[in-house]
Amino acid sequence: MNADLAELLSAAEEAARLGGSVLQSWAARFTPREKSPANLVTEADEASQRAIFDYLRARYPTHRFLGEEGLNRSAGDSAYRWIIDPLDGTSNYVHKFPYYAVSIGLECKDALIVGAIYDPNRQELFSAARGCGATLNGQPIEPSAVGELAQALCMASLPVRAGQNHPAVQRFVRLLDRAQSVQRTGSAALNLCSVACGRIDAFWSSSLSPWDQAAGALIVAEAGGRVTALDGTPFDVNRPSLLASNGSALHQELVQALR
Repeated sequence: MNADLAELLSAAEEAARLGGSVLQSWAARFTPREKSPANLVTEADEASQRAIFDYLRARYPTHRFLGEEGLNRSAGDSAYRWIIDPLDGTSNYVHKFPYYAVSIGLECKDALIVGAIYDPNRQELFSAARGCGATLNGQPIEPSAVGELAQALCMASLPVRAGQNHPAVQRFVRLLDRAQSVQRTGSAALNLCSVACGRIDAFWSSSLSPWDQAAGALIVAEAGGRVTALDGTPFDVNRPSLLASNGSALHQELVQALR
């Protein structure tokens, strides 16, 4: 890894830890308020993003930024754009369910080059730099070797308040009797990390924003997994269509099954 990329990765990791620390410090005292009926936002979410942004902006004042909580500094001609989710799994956090994380990705000329995801409950830091592999707390990770859908543990994201006739819900139900297990957890970032390190075999969604998937998509790819759109076409962080797997024949089987 060259020095510049190593520095950027270190910055992403430190910012992710910083955001996680803010979340934990607020965990016992936040006041939730509704942004939509099933999508709660907390002061902790905003405080985490503010801390991350202030830290990264101080180090890279010319870079561009995109974040979930209204952060969009796209002016300027910098090739770099930080994509920040200060709290992925907000509803989990609000309800004290310990499955949430901070996710920070970095693009250079529209290509993902750095990703860091920090789970403050387990103190697990997943990270990756383009062409350099992926790690968990500094140790290399790789996905599972499961090759058939019938043996696979899968995760899916569903849109907020999706009804029974929504295509995402129909896909979820359709896969229930084809996969060994299909579950929903509420954190796309941690689902992607779980694919990368072999805890689960696949994850898909048709409702993610760039900050939900930027870091995790790179971590999966660098771990040796595969990331595409749901239909198997190339992944685009700006499109709400993602299928991440361990990279085995399972991936193509899921492409067919999810149609």
